[in-house]
Amino acid sequence: MTSDFVIAGPRHALVPQLSLLRRIYIPRTADAGAFAMTTYGIPLIVLATTRSATLTGLAFALEWIPRLAAFSLAGAMVDRHGTKRVFRLASVLRALVVLAAAVILPTQAGGLGATITVMALAAITGVATEFSYIAVETAGAAASKDAGERAHRVQSALLGIDQTATLAGPAAAGFLLHWAGVTGTLITIAACSLLGAALAPWHRETRLVLTAASALTGLRTGWQTLVSLPALAWLIAGLTVSSLATGMLQAAAPIIVVQRLGHTSAAVGVVWSAAATASLLAVACCRYAIDRAGLWPAGAASAVVAAVAGLAVSQAGTYTQFLVLTAVLMAGEGGMTVVLRTLRSHLIPERVFGATLSITILIMLLPFPLAGVLVALTPSTALGHVLTGCGAVQAIGLLTAFWRLRREPAMRLSRETGPGKP
Repeated sequence: MTSDFVIAGPRHALVPQLSLLRRIYIPRTADAGAFAMTTYGIPLIVLATTRSATLTGLAFALEWIPRLAAFSLAGAMVDRHGTKRVFRLASVLRALVVLAAAVILPTQAGGLGATITVMALAAITGVATEFSYIAVETAGAAASKDAGERAHRVQSALLGIDQTATLAGPAAAGFLLHWAGVTGTLITIAACSLLGAALAPWHRETRLVLTAASALTGLRTGWQTLVSLPALAWLIAGLTVSSLATGMLQAAAPIIVVQRLGHTSAAVGVVWSAAATASLLAVACCRYAIDRAGLWPAGAASAVVAAVAGLAVSQAGTYTQFLVLTAVLMAGEGGMTVVLRTLRSHLIPERVFGATLSITILIMLLPFPLAGVLVALTPSTALGHVLTGCGAVQAIGLLTAFWRLRREPAMRLSRETGPGKP
């Protein structure tokens, strides 16, 4: 009987030893589905409800601004209360808010009531989604630690789930909105959230008891841990610089595809579907590359692919060239993300993982608002030049980061040399 249980946390409570599929992958899939349909579906719902492009853009901002603000607090709460409790509460809150909107919106024939409802829906689901994401990501990192030398396999599976949700989520939200209406879309999002809550991730937890789970505490703890891990810090620095280029591309894609290349807005969605597919393939390839060559060669090769594509995409003269180069760029980003997740799961102490994860994600997302401002301030005729400049900065940043990382012992992990081995 003892083989069916493991010790969890300082209280030595016994919890079922379940398979990775049940413990991690299924809850992650449910949450990723809710995440993707919320992120891409709520702006569509706002547009269908209010018929206002301005309010649609505002709703997108209301989804992301609270998310960025919630990162550090979410990490501190996960470190204090554990992943299962935080994940379950966040998922239930998101389901309740979405179901409330599904009940209220049919009674509002447009107007102020409907506007207030959809804006509140965007803001509250944004915060709840960030808490559930930090919780499930922390559970995945604990599973990676337990996997030892196979940690990158766990991380590539988790990233594959995320990329599949990114690929299917926007299409599912659009299909549901067209065929089932706003109510059907919201009920589906709530169902995914409740499924995740019912199957909340299980893993071995060692909790850090904090005297105050505040945003400032989480930021300070995460930052101190990050700067004490030079390999992780350099990789985060390189990926943050790279985020400026990818953020610029995401913000500028509608202008490039519609205005410069003369295609419809639907063609923009095709670009990101192709990019998600390429990223999925890159994740699978990177998994085997790490097996055979280790973290640094796999990461450096992915960085070269991303840098070359980032420089070339600004010169694309046709829609096909733009689609292919964008897909190649995101494939390189996908490979580097596997390396990041694997390194992060090996290096960050479990007791402060939530806070450190929060600060790393926050740092890497900060360039996205800057990219939006750059696109807003740049004339469409000059976007190509700005993209070229960002691509050059991306190449320099990635080259510097991986040149510095070439001698880091943590980057030598492979199938033959796992954590804790010489």
